Amino acid sequence: MLTVASYNIHKAVGTDGRCNPQRILDVLDEIGADVAVLQEADTRLGLRTSVLPENLLAARGWQAAPLGQQHHEGRAALGWHGNAVLLRGDVRLTHSHRITLPCLEPRGAVLADVAYGNHVLRLVGAHLDLSGLARARQMQAIIDAAAKAPGNPPELVMGDFNEWRRGGAALAVLARHWREVALGPSFPSRLPLGRLDRAFAHPALAVAAAAVHATPLARTASDHLPIWVRLGA
Repeated sequence: MLTVASYNIHKAVGTDGRCNPQRILDVLDEIGADVAVLQEADTRLGLRTSVLPENLLAARGWQAAPLGQQHHEGRAALGWHGNAVLLRGDVRLTHSHRITLPCLEPRGAVLADVAYGNHVLRLVGAHLDLSGLARARQMQAIIDAAAKAPGNPPELVMGDFNEWRRGGAALAVLARHWREVALGPSFPSRLPLGRLDRAFAHPALAVAAAAVHATPLARTASDHLPIWVRLGA
């Protein structure tokens, strides 16, 4: 089994207005995540830096995929346009790279191939356009990037797609390649109404379970609830 979480951590600022990075990692512990794709993991203005301190990640057993780009006073960005990948335990990173997305605002996605047991998974994490004007093109860019990456492992695409509509164009583009994993609403975390956080899986992946993680801690830690997918053999 491998449990993969996707979490828009809102720069570690919770619904109580407090910035608390440790609380984000506590939520991932509640889920029992082996791998986590994060959105809004870095500061947004100026030189981006991680909102999750490196020493805290290391103390909690997390390794970050080398996706960050900018440095400032020794502090590096954790991800690419806020998208980051964390892994721990026996999960190994075999390849990762940043994906540049067509956009009207700064947006990106990240790709990471991870090995667990005798399996390799291609994981894509994304945070898509808020306006909706570029989301379909962004989805196509993700599909193209996953196809061009070396090797051919099955893909799991997760993230904050910012799509409120069930039949939105971006989701239709993705659904032509992968099947959507059934999940409930995740935003806003206090009273979820929108299915903004979604997951799409290659048909070859055995999805044993999937859910929105809606504990009291998760409702406070960020304005989004995390989602998770558990893969079987």
